[in-house]
Amino acid sequence: MTQIRALFAGLVAVFLVAAVPASAADVQPYSPEALAEAQSAGKPILVDVYAAWCPTCRAQKPIIEDLTQQSKYKNLLILRADFDKDKDVLKELNVRSQSTLIVFKGKDELVRSVGSTSPVAIEGMLDLTL
Repeated sequence: MTQIRALFAGLVAVFLVAAVPASAADVQPYSPEALAEAQSAGKPILVDVYAAWCPTCRAQKPIIEDLTQQSKYKNLLILRADFDKDKDVLKELNVRSQSTLIVFKGKDELVRSVGSTSPVAIEGMLDLTL
């Protein structure tokens, strides 16, 4: 009976790990150093200005997570800035609102969006980095 339980527990663990796909993109907290390093390397970057209390931000999060599961975004770096805590960052990036998404390819800002929850629009933004 103990062996059956152990086998069952092992199968459940394998199922749970397989059911949670890993993001192809790398997600890190925003820092000016991380942005500068990624820009110098010519990486595709999404700066996600997020607030935990923001319903639009909460709507954007699963869209970004779903999109970045795709292998085409394997080189994308997502830098998540906290709207309430990272006030210096907001000034540096000229951000006035939470739910702001900024896409860079290297040092070039390609596009920014405020409040978009359209998967097609967000994917279009990310595709500019490819």
